Amino acid sequence: MGRLLRARGWHPTVTGFAGYGFTPHRPDAPSAEAEGGWVRVLARVVLTRPRRAGEPVDVTPDEGEALGSAAVKALRGWRSFVTVPVPGEPVIATVDGAAHELVSDRGGYVDAVVPADLAVGVHDVTLSVPGHAGPEAVARTTVVDPSVERGIVCDIDDTVMITALPRPLIAFWNTFVLYPQARRPVPGMATLLSTIQQNHPGSPIIYLSTGAWNVEPALQRFVARHGFPSGPMLLTDWGPTNTGWFRSGREHKRAALARLAHELPHVVWVLVGDDGQHDPAVYGEFASEHPRLAHAIAIRQLTPTEQVLSHGLPVPVTSRAGDASTPELRGPDGLVLLRQLRGAGLL
Repeated sequence: MGRLLRARGWHPTVTGFAGYGFTPHRPDAPSAEAEGGWVRVLARVVLTRPRRAGEPVDVTPDEGEALGSAAVKALRGWRSFVTVPVPGEPVIATVDGAAHELVSDRGGYVDAVVPADLAVGVHDVTLSVPGHAGPEAVARTTVVDPSVERGIVCDIDDTVMITALPRPLIAFWNTFVLYPQARRPVPGMATLLSTIQQNHPGSPIIYLSTGAWNVEPALQRFVARHGFPSGPMLLTDWGPTNTGWFRSGREHKRAALARLAHELPHVVWVLVGDDGQHDPAVYGEFASEHPRLAHAIAIRQLTPTEQVLSHGLPVPVTSRAGDASTPELRGPDGLVLLRQLRGAGLL
């Protein structure tokens, strides 16, 4: 398929995803030089057909929000999945003026850690495919302050946005048919996440979800539109694997949390999720394995109807399973969880 499309003029295009990094340099240190810093570069290479005359170009999340682009608003979720990945394609990632040659994997994805001595804050990583005249992509990368002690890991489906996943028919509707703009935010959750960050300036937020990388741009637009703090999203590939039709969301979250514990061992996390799937158990296991790194677990309680849509029963599928020393709070929305965090002296 890829060879045929290339013959018809299609060309590789890279899309950058938000990443994160670390610097050992503290902002108040006398020297601006640091060694041992790094950033995690996340991207994907797909084949893109030549743009026809008069056809609207893609816009970034920020541009889409500013312009209210009709092309963006009309984009249905299924279009994000009609892609042809390009495996083994070289990608040049330019970080702070230094170029790094990376290679896409079998799904067209790039996930690499490269050395970079950047200051704390948000930086742009530019990405390009050598030998192709297409526009460069930009991946916004958040470099974490070594003095920051608090961070947030937050689920997306039914925690940030109400999607009623993963029931097959509902998942199909939300992913392939429903306009992304029609999805609804969970009440009070943006306030909860923003308040935690305001109380701990510089704290990173990592959105951890079993959603597909294909919809990362749409999810970033959603969080920006509804006032959620911006941050990297750790998502999954879509479609069957070598061992089954669906990927294990539970294993994806376990692996991502373990990696964060290894890469950012100074950050103690507030873990935010819902009780529609396995968040309580996964977060509890993390708290048991890394009790020093789990500050609190905040679980949104789904309504009986949402539980049925989520997994078929009107009750939570899992309960807490982990270290009882880590406080666990439960409530129906973000505002209730915020009050509980404050009442327990955890904020």
